[in-house]
Amino acid sequence: MAGRSARLLGVRVEKLRVTAWKRYGHDRLYVNLPDGTSVAWADRRTGEVTFLTPHYRDTVLDALARHAPADPAPPAHAPDSSVPPPRTRPAPLLPPLTPENDLARRRPGAALRELLAESGPGPLERLLDRLLRRRSEWDSWRQGLAGERLVGAELNRLTRRGWHVLHSVPLPREVDIDHLLIGPGGVFSVNAKHHNGKPVRVDQDTVRIGDGPPHPYLVKSRSEARRVRAVLERFCPFDVPVQPVLVFVGVTALDLSAAPPDVRVYRQRHVSALGPLSGALTSAQSDQIFDIARDRRAWLSA
Repeated sequence: MAGRSARLLGVRVEKLRVTAWKRYGHDRLYVNLPDGTSVAWADRRTGEVTFLTPHYRDTVLDALARHAPADPAPPAHAPDSSVPPPRTRPAPLLPPLTPENDLARRRPGAALRELLAESGPGPLERLLDRLLRRRSEWDSWRQGLAGERLVGAELNRLTRRGWHVLHSVPLPREVDIDHLLIGPGGVFSVNAKHHNGKPVRVDQDTVRIGDGPPHPYLVKSRSEARRVRAVLERFCPFDVPVQPVLVFVGVTALDLSAAPPDVRVYRQRHVSALGPLSGALTSAQSDQIFDIARDRRAWLSA
């Protein structure tokens, strides 16, 4: 039966790859197709096999038997209904981290810095803009870069309190996450907005800068947090709640009288209020999330 199933699927038992994985208290065998796609994993302690693609069931069982033929099968028994199953799910593994894919050394504003270096005005044009006191389309990018640097410096101070920080995390379609904060208090996607010398008013759905029109900063922050959560939960075997944070730089006033409860809003010097938060993640979970988030390849399909 197993051989017939394998032939029908076009994948022979010997083509499936079985790899051992032991980390964060788990001891598993992953069964992958030749292209690296996981189709099942087995818990070596309990003998339970989780099938990610059910129609490979017979082929997977044959591959696992070939991998460890000497291992005795665990005795069949009814599950103990008094013990709830762990809240885990199968998660694919990233390849070993390489220096070119490591985002841990990426500086605040890296994406804006690269964009200005590639497409921004040259030294002569910048000098003329200053002499003629004329604004250019690049001014907002430079202002954004300055804001990300200031917020990044505040967040970097939290590493002394057990937090991990990533800056300018690249996403598809030439966008990025300004900052990602991971630690005992949870995971926070941080969006920095630089509005120098302007008052800001925040309500449930919009942000107004001075007397200007509403900005969709809150909507975008929520959307960004959802993207971050989707990526992290794809690779983590546990739930990873992500909360959006909006940080304003250089503003003269910040009115939060009608601020939404699901988005944290700060001025840059107050973002350190995230530091004392705790109880959301264990140290092991925080480290595991950071190991995933620092890998550029995790974000390719965000």
